[in-house]
Amino acid sequence: MNFLVSEIVTYFYIFIVPFSRISAFMLAVPIFSLDAFNIRFRVMFSAVLTMLAVEIVDFNAELLSLGALVTEIIVQIFIGLFSGYILQIVNGAIAVGGQAISNSMGLGMANLMDPTLGNVPVISQILIILATLIFIVVDGHLVLIDILMQSFVVFPIGQIFSLNIIHNIFLEWSPLLFLGGLVISLPIMISVLLVNAGLGMITRSAPAMNIISVGFPAILLMGIILLLIALPGMLGRIEIFWQDGLNMVNSFYQRI
Repeated sequence: MNFLVSEIVTYFYIFIVPFSRISAFMLAVPIFSLDAFNIRFRVMFSAVLTMLAVEIVDFNAELLSLGALVTEIIVQIFIGLFSGYILQIVNGAIAVGGQAISNSMGLGMANLMDPTLGNVPVISQILIILATLIFIVVDGHLVLIDILMQSFVVFPIGQIFSLNIIHNIFLEWSPLLFLGGLVISLPIMISVLLVNAGLGMITRSAPAMNIISVGFPAILLMGIILLLIALPGMLGRIEIFWQDGLNMVNSFYQRI
């Protein structure tokens, strides 16, 4: 019985530190942080991945003091959260682009509740759903798991890292939050602006026309048509954003 207990304690020490990185990553990364994956599923999935990672992790937390063990767990949680939130910036860029499109079309007040981003416009929600489907179609979830497993080889547990590298990666990647949203929304915004300019010219030539009753439906209709026309190009850009995000996560573990 004592032998069994000692084996359990030893495996717990081997298990707990990689589990901290993996579970924090699952909590932060866009796909696995959806409400469709409840906490129980995420914990079980993180435990299964940790059992696989233990085979490649050359680290025994049993040799550490309690203070050093707690410090290492906190470090692994921070690394997992930061690498997951790198991809959350892609989701944020899509939400910003959808917000800009919604405002230009007059749908700024038409909001839906998103579990990860809060209240977002309906266009943003549609783009996020499509972006999630694109991520799954290009096997982004499998690439994420592979990067996470390889991270224990590239950046082993217990290795010292520099906060300056994390700061540089943050400064390098965070502008995508606004630039990506601008790239997604700019074609629609310019097109709707031209429609507004045309309505303004019509109003000058026909002052008796009620621009409020005619203009809003016209802008909304043209916005939907333009959105359908521009959607393939927007989805192509979103796929590029996902690929850049996965490359950035991989680069994060290699540079840290």
